[in-house]
Amino acid sequence: MLNKQNSKIFGNSIVCKISDPEIMQQAQKGNKTKSQMAMRMAKSDIDGGIVVIGNAPTALLEIIQMIKENVVKPALIIGLPVGFISAAESKEELRKIDIAYITNKGRKGGSSSAAAVVNALYKLIK
Repeated sequence: MLNKQNSKIFGNSIVCKISDPEIMQQAQKGNKTKSQMAMRMAKSDIDGGIVVIGNAPTALLEIIQMIKENVVKPALIIGLPVGFISAAESKEELRKIDIAYITNKGRKGGSSSAAAVVNALYKLIK
């Protein structure tokens, strides 16, 4: 099983900035959600890396926006946000970009689904 303690997968570091104290301050200043700001502040880690989103549709929408702005170009996006607000719509937007992705349709998903995809990919290459 992969987790933050393993610190690397597919040659990339595992990065999650959502708990960084600066995220909240910058999110409030920039009128963005913490998830959106976490994506912006991780741009150097995202470029060429694998982005895994299991909860926040706003994080997925932010990554898509960053790709459209030519700020980042991830190698793969695993986009499985869950919820009633923007989850299905964010996945629809993901299907429109020219980046490799794994997603599903509708509002279902979540961290456990995203983790299952990562673990399955890891087992395939192991």
